[in-house]
Amino acid sequence: MGIIDFILNLAGLLLWLNWWAEQVDPVTKRKPATLVGTLRRPDSRSRNWQLPSAIAGLLLLRALFYWQIGSTAHWSAKLNCGALILSFPIPDNSWTACGRMLLFSVLSFGLTLAFFYLCLLLLSILNGPEPFRTFIRSQLGRVDAWSTGMKLVFPFIVASASWWILSWMFQAMQILPAPASEAKRLGEAVVVGSGSYLAWQYVAIGLLALHLLNSYIYFGKHPFWNFVNAEAQTLLAPMRKLPLRVGKVDFAMFLGIILVFLVAKGAGDALTWLCRRLGV
Repeated sequence: MGIIDFILNLAGLLLWLNWWAEQVDPVTKRKPATLVGTLRRPDSRSRNWQLPSAIAGLLLLRALFYWQIGSTAHWSAKLNCGALILSFPIPDNSWTACGRMLLFSVLSFGLTLAFFYLCLLLLSILNGPEPFRTFIRSQLGRVDAWSTGMKLVFPFIVASASWWILSWMFQAMQILPAPASEAKRLGEAVVVGSGSYLAWQYVAIGLLALHLLNSYIYFGKHPFWNFVNAEAQTLLAPMRKLPLRVGKVDFAMFLGIILVFLVAKGAGDALTWLCRRLGV
Protein backbone atom coordinates (compact mmCIF):
# COMPACT_ATOMS: atom_id res chain seq x y z
CA MET A 1 0.00 0.00 0.00
CA GLY A 2 2.89 2.32 0.72
CA ILE A 3 4.22 1.84 -2.82
CA ILE A 4 0.76 2.50 -4.28
CA ASP A 5 0.49 5.69 -2.26
CA PHE A 6 3.96 6.79 -3.44
CA ILE A 7 3.10 6.17 -7.11
CA LEU A 8 -0.21 8.03 -6.82
CA ASN A 9 1.58 10.96 -5.16
CA LEU A 10 4.00 11.09 -8.10
CA ALA A 11 1.05 11.05 -10.51
CA GLY A 12 -0.54 13.92 -8.59
CA LEU A 13 2.75 15.82 -8.64
CA LEU A 14 3.01 15.47 -12.43
CA LEU A 15 -0.55 16.76 -12.80
CA TRP A 16 0.30 19.67 -10.53
CA LEU A 17 3.44 20.56 -12.50
CA ASN A 18 1.50 20.36 -15.76
CA TRP A 19 -1.16 22.70 -14.40
CA TRP A 20 1.38 25.08 -12.89
CA ALA A 21 3.34 25.20 -16.15
CA GLU A 22 0.21 26.41 -17.92
CA GLN A 23 -0.26 29.19 -15.36
CA VAL A 24 3.24 30.59 -15.92
CA ASP A 25 3.43 29.88 -19.66
CA PRO A 26 3.57 33.26 -21.37
CA VAL A 27 1.94 31.81 -24.49
CA THR A 28 -1.33 31.26 -22.66
CA LYS A 29 -1.24 34.79 -21.24
CA ARG A 30 -0.73 36.65 -24.52
CA LYS A 31 -3.60 38.37 -26.17
CA PRO A 32 -4.48 36.53 -29.37
CA ALA A 33 -2.99 38.32 -32.33
CA THR A 34 -3.86 35.62 -34.86
CA LEU A 35 -6.63 33.16 -35.54
CA VAL A 36 -4.44 30.36 -34.15
CA GLY A 37 -3.92 32.30 -30.92
CA THR A 38 -7.68 32.78 -30.61
CA LEU A 39 -8.36 29.09 -31.10
CA ARG A 40 -5.86 28.05 -28.43
CA ARG A 41 -7.39 30.07 -25.62
CA PRO A 42 -10.53 27.98 -24.99
CA ASP A 43 -8.43 24.84 -24.64
CA SER A 44 -6.14 26.59 -22.18
CA ARG A 45 -9.07 27.82 -20.09
CA SER A 46 -10.68 24.39 -20.03
CA ARG A 47 -7.50 22.77 -18.78
CA ASN A 48 -7.29 25.36 -16.00
CA TRP A 49 -10.02 23.49 -14.16
CA GLN A 50 -9.51 20.01 -15.63
CA LEU A 51 -6.11 19.38 -14.06
CA PRO A 52 -7.02 20.60 -10.53
CA SER A 53 -10.21 18.54 -10.80
CA ALA A 54 -8.16 15.50 -11.77
CA ILE A 55 -5.94 15.99 -8.71
CA ALA A 56 -8.97 16.38 -6.43
CA GLY A 57 -10.55 13.28 -7.95
CA LEU A 58 -7.35 11.31 -7.48
CA LEU A 59 -7.15 12.25 -3.79
CA LEU A 60 -10.82 11.45 -3.19
CA LEU A 61 -10.84 8.11 -5.02
CA ARG A 62 -7.72 6.82 -3.34
CA ALA A 63 -9.09 7.88 0.05
CA LEU A 64 -12.18 5.75 -0.62
CA PHE A 65 -9.94 2.89 -1.77
CA TYR A 66 -7.81 3.10 1.38
CA TRP A 67 -10.97 3.24 3.49
CA GLN A 68 -12.42 0.06 1.99
CA ILE A 69 -9.20 -1.92 1.73
CA GLY A 70 -7.46 -0.69 4.87
CA SER A 71 -9.97 -1.98 7.40
CA THR A 72 -10.09 -5.40 5.73
CA ALA A 73 -6.31 -5.72 5.41
CA HIS A 74 -5.71 -4.20 8.87
CA TRP A 75 -3.49 -1.58 7.24
CA SER A 76 -2.53 1.55 9.14
CA ALA A 77 -1.61 4.51 6.95
CA LYS A 78 1.56 6.30 8.03
CA LEU A 79 2.69 9.83 7.29
CA ASN A 80 6.39 10.68 7.57
CA CYS A 81 6.64 14.25 8.87
CA GLY A 82 10.41 14.24 9.16
CA ALA A 83 10.73 14.52 12.93
CA LEU A 84 7.87 12.10 13.62
CA ILE A 85 5.64 9.55 11.92
CA LEU A 86 1.85 9.93 12.18
CA SER A 87 -0.33 6.84 12.12
CA PHE A 88 -3.86 6.86 10.68
CA PRO A 89 -5.50 3.61 11.91
CA ILE A 90 -8.63 2.26 10.19
CA PRO A 91 -10.39 0.20 12.86
CA ASP A 92 -13.69 -0.15 10.95
CA ASN A 93 -15.72 1.09 7.97
CA SER A 94 -17.22 4.03 9.84
CA TRP A 95 -17.44 7.51 8.37
CA THR A 96 -14.86 8.62 10.94
CA ALA A 97 -12.37 6.22 9.38
CA CYS A 98 -13.33 7.53 5.95
CA GLY A 99 -12.61 11.07 7.13
CA ARG A 100 -9.23 9.95 8.41
CA MET A 101 -8.36 8.45 5.05
CA LEU A 102 -9.43 11.58 3.23
CA LEU A 103 -7.24 13.65 5.54
CA PHE A 104 -4.36 11.22 5.04
CA SER A 105 -4.76 11.33 1.25
CA VAL A 106 -4.66 15.12 1.18
CA LEU A 107 -1.76 15.40 3.63
CA SER A 108 0.24 12.69 1.88
CA PHE A 109 0.04 14.60 -1.39
CA GLY A 110 0.72 17.85 0.47
CA LEU A 111 3.92 16.41 1.91
CA THR A 112 4.99 15.33 -1.57
CA LEU A 113 4.49 18.89 -2.81
CA ALA A 114 6.28 20.25 0.25
CA PHE A 115 9.27 17.96 -0.31
CA PHE A 116 9.45 18.95 -3.98
CA TYR A 117 9.42 22.67 -3.23
CA LEU A 118 11.84 22.28 -0.32
CA CYS A 119 14.29 20.70 -2.77
CA LEU A 120 13.77 23.56 -5.22
CA LEU A 121 14.28 26.08 -2.40
CA LEU A 122 17.68 24.62 -1.55
CA LEU A 123 18.66 24.65 -5.22
CA SER A 124 17.55 28.29 -5.33
CA ILE A 125 19.77 29.10 -2.34
CA LEU A 126 22.73 27.42 -4.03
CA ASN A 127 21.97 29.54 -7.12
CA GLY A 128 23.09 27.29 -9.97
CA PRO A 129 23.36 28.27 -13.65
CA GLU A 130 20.79 28.26 -16.44
CA PRO A 131 18.70 26.70 -17.92
CA PHE A 132 17.55 24.93 -14.75
CA ARG A 133 17.60 28.23 -12.92
CA THR A 134 14.66 29.38 -15.04
CA PHE A 135 12.65 26.30 -14.10
CA ILE A 136 13.32 26.87 -10.39
CA ARG A 137 12.33 30.51 -10.70
CA SER A 138 9.10 29.61 -12.50
CA GLN A 139 8.15 27.18 -9.72
CA LEU A 140 9.07 29.31 -6.70
CA GLY A 141 7.83 32.60 -8.09
CA ARG A 142 8.60 35.59 -5.84
CA VAL A 143 10.18 33.36 -3.21
CA ASP A 144 13.15 32.85 -5.55
CA ALA A 145 13.95 36.56 -5.33
CA TRP A 146 14.07 36.59 -1.54
CA SER A 147 17.31 36.94 0.37
CA THR A 148 19.16 33.82 1.48
CA GLY A 149 18.25 34.46 5.12
CA MET A 150 14.53 34.63 4.35
CA LYS A 151 14.73 31.45 2.29
CA LEU A 152 16.47 29.66 5.15
CA VAL A 153 13.81 30.47 7.76
CA PHE A 154 10.84 30.06 5.40
CA PRO A 155 10.54 26.22 5.74
CA PHE A 156 10.60 26.47 9.55
CA ILE A 157 7.87 29.13 9.64
CA VAL A 158 5.55 27.34 7.21
CA ALA A 159 6.02 23.86 8.72
CA SER A 160 5.61 25.10 12.30
CA ALA A 161 2.48 27.10 11.52
CA SER A 162 0.99 24.22 9.51
CA TRP A 163 1.53 21.75 12.32
CA TRP A 164 0.08 24.10 14.93
CA ILE A 165 -3.09 24.43 12.85
CA LEU A 166 -3.36 20.75 11.91
CA SER A 167 -2.72 19.58 15.47
CA TRP A 168 -6.22 20.70 16.42
CA MET A 169 -7.65 18.52 13.65
CA PHE A 170 -5.48 15.57 14.67
CA GLN A 171 -6.74 15.96 18.21
CA ALA A 172 -10.39 16.12 17.12
CA MET A 173 -10.03 13.01 14.95
CA GLN A 174 -8.19 11.15 17.74
CA ILE A 175 -5.07 10.72 15.64
CA LEU A 176 -2.95 12.35 18.36
CA PRO A 177 -3.70 12.84 22.06
CA ALA A 178 -4.36 16.35 23.27
CA PRO A 179 -1.17 18.05 24.51
CA ALA A 180 -0.91 18.73 28.22
CA SER A 181 -0.59 22.46 27.57
CA GLU A 182 -0.39 24.99 24.76
CA ALA A 183 3.31 25.29 25.44
CA LYS A 184 3.69 21.63 24.45
CA ARG A 185 1.65 22.24 21.30
CA LEU A 186 4.02 25.04 20.38
CA GLY A 187 6.95 22.79 21.21
CA GLU A 188 5.61 20.17 18.81
CA ALA A 189 5.30 22.83 16.12
CA VAL A 190 8.91 23.91 16.66
CA VAL A 191 10.13 20.30 16.42
CA VAL A 192 8.20 19.65 13.21
CA GLY A 193 9.37 22.96 11.75
CA SER A 194 12.98 22.05 12.52
CA GLY A 195 12.45 18.61 11.00
CA SER A 196 11.49 20.16 7.66
CA TYR A 197 15.19 20.78 6.97
CA LEU A 198 15.87 17.03 6.99
CA ALA A 199 14.49 16.94 3.43
CA TRP A 200 17.56 18.84 2.25
CA GLN A 201 19.89 15.95 3.05
CA TYR A 202 18.62 14.02 0.01
CA VAL A 203 19.29 16.92 -2.34
CA ALA A 204 22.73 17.62 -0.87
CA ILE A 205 23.84 13.98 -0.93
CA GLY A 206 22.42 13.54 -4.44
CA LEU A 207 24.28 16.59 -5.77
CA LEU A 208 27.56 15.56 -4.16
CA ALA A 209 27.25 11.96 -5.36
CA LEU A 210 26.52 13.05 -8.94
CA HIS A 211 29.39 15.55 -8.79
CA LEU A 212 31.71 12.79 -7.59
CA LEU A 213 30.55 10.51 -10.39
CA ASN A 214 31.02 13.21 -13.02
CA SER A 215 34.51 13.98 -11.69
CA TYR A 216 35.74 10.54 -12.72
CA ILE A 217 33.42 9.69 -15.62
CA TYR A 218 32.98 12.16 -18.46
CA PHE A 219 29.33 12.50 -19.47
CA GLY A 220 29.79 15.36 -21.94
CA LYS A 221 28.93 19.05 -21.68
CA HIS A 222 25.24 18.68 -21.01
CA PRO A 223 23.74 21.65 -19.05
CA PHE A 224 22.54 19.21 -16.39
CA TRP A 225 26.07 18.31 -15.38
CA ASN A 226 27.12 21.96 -15.40
CA PHE A 227 24.26 22.68 -13.02
CA VAL A 228 25.11 19.73 -10.74
CA ASN A 229 28.80 20.67 -10.60
CA ALA A 230 28.06 24.32 -9.80
CA GLU A 231 25.56 23.45 -7.05
CA ALA A 232 27.91 20.87 -5.53
CA GLN A 233 30.84 23.29 -5.56
CA THR A 234 28.72 25.77 -3.62
CA LEU A 235 27.98 23.10 -1.03
CA LEU A 236 31.68 22.30 -0.74
CA ALA A 237 32.73 25.95 -0.49
CA PRO A 238 33.30 25.83 3.33
CA MET A 239 35.90 23.06 2.84
CA ARG A 240 37.91 24.69 0.05
CA LYS A 241 40.73 25.77 2.38
CA LEU A 242 41.15 22.30 3.85
CA PRO A 243 43.98 20.13 2.41
CA LEU A 244 41.69 17.39 1.12
CA ARG A 245 43.27 16.79 -2.27
CA VAL A 246 45.86 14.02 -2.57
CA GLY A 247 47.26 13.83 -6.06
CA LYS A 248 44.31 13.65 -8.44
CA VAL A 249 41.91 12.49 -5.75
CA ASP A 250 39.76 15.13 -4.04
CA PHE A 251 38.38 13.83 -0.76
CA ALA A 252 36.19 16.89 -0.24
CA MET A 253 33.27 15.22 -1.99
CA PHE A 254 33.57 12.08 0.14
CA LEU A 255 33.84 14.14 3.31
CA GLY A 256 30.89 16.29 2.25
CA ILE A 257 28.62 13.26 1.77
CA ILE A 258 29.67 11.81 5.13
CA LEU A 259 29.16 15.11 6.95
CA VAL A 260 25.70 15.66 5.47
CA PHE A 261 24.68 12.13 6.43
CA LEU A 262 26.02 12.41 9.99
CA VAL A 263 24.52 15.84 10.61
CA ALA A 264 21.11 14.74 9.27
CA LYS A 265 21.25 11.52 11.29
CA GLY A 266 22.16 13.36 14.47
CA ALA A 267 19.53 16.03 13.94
CA GLY A 268 16.87 13.42 13.19
CA ASP A 269 17.70 11.44 16.33
CA ALA A 270 17.65 14.61 18.44
CA LEU A 271 14.26 15.67 17.08
CA THR A 272 12.86 12.17 17.62
CA TRP A 273 14.03 12.33 21.24
CA LEU A 274 12.34 15.71 21.65
CA CYS A 275 9.10 14.29 20.22
CA ARG A 276 9.15 11.54 22.81
CA ARG A 277 9.78 14.05 25.57
CA LEU A 278 6.77 16.01 24.37
CA GLY A 279 4.67 12.85 24.33
CA VAL A 280 3.93 12.85 20.58
